[in-house]
Amino acid sequence: MASYNGSPFIAKQIASILPQLHDGDELIVVDDCSKDDTLQIVRSFDDPRIKLHSNSANQRHVKTFSKAMSLAANELIFLCDQDDIWEMDRLDIFEEKFLEFPEVQLITSNFYCIDDNDQPVEHKLNKVSASTSFNYKSNIIRILKGDIGYYGCAMAFRKDLLPVILPVPDYVEAHDLWIAMAANLLRSNLHIEEKTLAHRIHHSNTSNLNRSLIKKIDARIGFIKQYRDLSKRQKFFH
Repeated sequence: MASYNGSPFIAKQIASILPQLHDGDELIVVDDCSKDDTLQIVRSFDDPRIKLHSNSANQRHVKTFSKAMSLAANELIFLCDQDDIWEMDRLDIFEEKFLEFPEVQLITSNFYCIDDNDQPVEHKLNKVSASTSFNYKSNIIRILKGDIGYYGCAMAFRKDLLPVILPVPDYVEAHDLWIAMAANLLRSNLHIEEKTLAHRIHHSNTSNLNRSLIKKIDARIGFIKQYRDLSKRQKFFH
């Protein structure tokens, strides 16, 4: 988890995660220089499975998530936002799927959306379809087009994927799409249609939904560069 000024919602997210963890699991929280009481809230849980780290300077979300991933000790790594709420069976669903598909490196689920008051809201965010899991080339094209539902909050992957995705280059704007592209290049990707979390939609996380044409073009150019760089890295994947 990457945190930044998360005091309004982070307690609910942590409370939804901890009951699902086993002994030996860990919740890694990397705080990106929060100015509110996020750190105090995280510490208040007083749970040895929470591993709290603080950036010395503000790094923004991609580098903060990258640091959190690099600190992971266990085989399965789940990405989570500070303001979402996990469904009570999220961990079990993913673990069962990883056992069923031992060759798969990345699994992405769907989700439903809530507002600041935890009330369900309609949304136009893209979904993933189980039937397209193994359409690797098509999935990559859809990443380039920006019309596929790869969201970090709905992802989990095997630690074996880390040598391919880390370090995340400075030019990458979306770590989740970087990870999804890597898994599809490796032909090791699975979509599940279960909705495994409530993803919070509010004023601070909707700004990218209405980007200018120039920014959209820049993003597509960036994806092409990502494809090139990941193609080089995946050759060394074992």
